Amino acid sequence: MTHPALTHVTNRIIERSEPTRAAYLARMREMASQKPHRMELGCGNLAHGFAACNAEEKADLRGERKPNIAIVSAYNDMLSAHHPYEHYPAIIRDEARKAGAVAQFAGGVPAMCDGVTQGMPGMELSLFSRDTIAMATAIALTHNMFDGALMLGICDKIVPGLLIGALQFAHLPVIFVPGGPMPSGLPNKEKARIRQLFAKGEIGREGLLEAESASYHSPGTCTFYGTANSNQMLMEVMGLQLPSSSFVNPGTELREALTREAVRQVIALTAQAGNYTPLCEVIDERSIVNGIVGLHATGGSTNHTIHLIAIARAAGIIIDWDDLSELSKAVPLLCRIYPNGEADVNHFHAAGGMSKLVRDLLSEGLLHGDAGTITGQKLTSYTQEPYLKAPPSWEGDQNMPPHQPSSAARMYAGSPTSGEHISQAVAGVHVAWHEGPKTSGDATVLADIASPFSREGGLTLLKGNLGRAVIKTSAVKPEHRIVHAPAKVFTSQEALQQAFKNGELGGDFVAVVTWQGPSANGMPELHRLTPPLSVLQDLGQKVALVTDGRMSGASGKVPAAIHVSPECKLGGALAKVRDGDMILLDAGRGILMAEVDEVEFNAREVIMPDLSHNEYGLGRELFASARRAVTPAEEGASFVV
Repeated sequence: MTHPALTHVTNRIIERSEPTRAAYLARMREMASQKPHRMELGCGNLAHGFAACNAEEKADLRGERKPNIAIVSAYNDMLSAHHPYEHYPAIIRDEARKAGAVAQFAGGVPAMCDGVTQGMPGMELSLFSRDTIAMATAIALTHNMFDGALMLGICDKIVPGLLIGALQFAHLPVIFVPGGPMPSGLPNKEKARIRQLFAKGEIGREGLLEAESASYHSPGTCTFYGTANSNQMLMEVMGLQLPSSSFVNPGTELREALTREAVRQVIALTAQAGNYTPLCEVIDERSIVNGIVGLHATGGSTNHTIHLIAIARAAGIIIDWDDLSELSKAVPLLCRIYPNGEADVNHFHAAGGMSKLVRDLLSEGLLHGDAGTITGQKLTSYTQEPYLKAPPSWEGDQNMPPHQPSSAARMYAGSPTSGEHISQAVAGVHVAWHEGPKTSGDATVLADIASPFSREGGLTLLKGNLGRAVIKTSAVKPEHRIVHAPAKVFTSQEALQQAFKNGELGGDFVAVVTWQGPSANGMPELHRLTPPLSVLQDLGQKVALVTDGRMSGASGKVPAAIHVSPECKLGGALAKVRDGDMILLDAGRGILMAEVDEVEFNAREVIMPDLSHNEYGLGRELFASARRAVTPAEEGASFVV
């Protein structure tokens, strides 16, 4: 039985979205009626499309019978998470050929790393990179040669961008193919401690770099639960990845076997295979709500309070922060993964991972179990997890066990850390599925549904005379969730950092960082403010952050009211706050107020700072049109949807 809150919010979204969703589905049906698309191409067009193929592939692509699968990849070898994708196209082409299909590398999309650009001018392109990726995805698929697509991406803006782009081609079957997290490195608690020592000036750059290098140490996704790993959770709970495939380490046999299984599965969903299941049938109001529930249950990234809205709009579905807030009150917090705890995603996976999480949420009616998935089954089947199964001739051979359960020593499982390519060692080894664990292997990381870490999810909507904002409470201790203190106003994160270094941040205060919205400077993440504010909080000061900018997916223990809307550049009241104004941030009651006389507050003149330094350098000049066209945060902060 579906939880009443889930039913209420979903029905409200369906009603609100009826005209836009109907128009979207009509467009997708029209595109689907023209399949297979390459047969609509002129002879010269088609010849260009398969000119580089071998003779067998050319013969296949001249006709309609064999499907052609597009590969769209965010590979680059600077990003640890995307480095493993270097070898995926060869694996995919090989498996497609074995399955009687063709696969072509349709295009690459940009992939920037917020971990590299954090606190740097390049971070001002980060949010805009999502829509750039969406456009690049559309360019890759616009050749009209394809019957299905595989999306290779993991990190922050990349997965939302790939999905927004793919949703414009949702008459095709689309599957997301993850790469997996790097093995665990330096414990997260120790990493946070060393960052605070550096912020206090007690260790130097070499000591900090040594710790960071021990944490981010090999190919694979960073292991903390930021936006990248929240992306993987979302794609799985929304039915766009194979069950329990998100957090299998790169460079393992199971990882490659899952990639090959994704190839076979997308072929099985094409029109030629007779089980046609386009992306527009998988992504609907139910799957979007399932994504919101997953975000709350895991204490996921605040960035998805923006990305999910943009993704939904790309599919003709309208959601807002009220929907997220109402669901947060009904969904329990079931995970403690850094920065909401000390464990990382490898520990979460070993404790039961996605199959256990989905099982528990389904048991309380907190997921739409009847939502479709790329497996051709309903989401109720996502309580399963994969293992390697040998061909019958190997059964009983002591040197090749019949299967390798993913729950056994999943954290490390002999995972290589150098990122080298591994081919399937034994012909015929394939992925099979069995039911995942029914109880948590570590209740300090993944709680059972009967004893959650909190009865409510990790995100809260704040409202008041400063506008609307979101706060991630799952990592904030209860005693820090109410801050009533005077404002200290800054128009840049650099100014706040300098004030900290100068010893100017004594006493209780609310740091108000203004003019950080999408139309002002691209809405950069302000994660570098976390260590200094954490130091002050640990000293006993009551501190909070209020901003129209973003925090990282690793938003931590300092209360932060973010994405304040309207933003300062669009007339938001945050621009009227002055040093010394009393600010009330009350996460429990959902309040964000400047306690200033209403007449005086409304009469205050807004003085816009010089923002010209945000307009040039590191490519920022190319995004002036994006800053002019971008929608507000609660509408997805997008210039394409």
